[in-house]
Amino acid sequence: MLLEIPGLLNEAQLHKIDEVLASAEFVDGKLSAGSVASQVKHNEEMKAEPQSMELLIRILTSAMAHNATFRSAVLPYRMADPIFARYQPGMTYGDHVDDPLMGHSGQRFRTDVSMTIFLREPHSYQGGELVIGTTFGQQQIKLPAGSAVIYPSSSLHHVAPVTEGERLVALAWIQSYVRDPARRELLYELDRVREHLLHNAPQEEHTGLADKSYANLLRMWGDV
Repeated sequence: MLLEIPGLLNEAQLHKIDEVLASAEFVDGKLSAGSVASQVKHNEEMKAEPQSMELLIRILTSAMAHNATFRSAVLPYRMADPIFARYQPGMTYGDHVDDPLMGHSGQRFRTDVSMTIFLREPHSYQGGELVIGTTFGQQQIKLPAGSAVIYPSSSLHHVAPVTEGERLVALAWIQSYVRDPARRELLYELDRVREHLLHNAPQEEHTGLADKSYANLLRMWGDV
């Protein structure tokens, strides 16, 4: 499932992230890439500094925790430390699939869902579209600052060359309680129906059936 999440970050959160990144050091993005990705990766990434990274992670995780669409669509279990990536004119990231396992210390975990959070307004840079391969062909994504897109980590995707301005994004990878993307999509759709019924017809029998079905499917498919 490819899903856009408008306004994941609010203005105050965007402003604080900008403050942190304005004084951050950026390094060659190839330093965090594997042997295959390093051949097609040409961007810059924020050099992780513990205090700054802790603040940025706190901002992102708070935004995710308070966003009902993210919680329902992703069913998050664990998340890798985010990467903040910058693209100047001429920079790009060719076709690649995200690493299946992540985590540098402690327990490694599976990446099920990839997320790109846009930190610059679309009109402030040219090019830089996130291009994701789907069963319906390639989808080009370029969203307002603060908005995000989620997609299966198994998807082949690339970033189109930036020709003018600066593309700045936050990237996150999540292990879901539900491994299979088709099952996650079914649960998300059922949860939307369930929430509608709980709000509009809480006492009806079919509301209880939808609620029970969602709970039991999550119990059946959940992987912890």
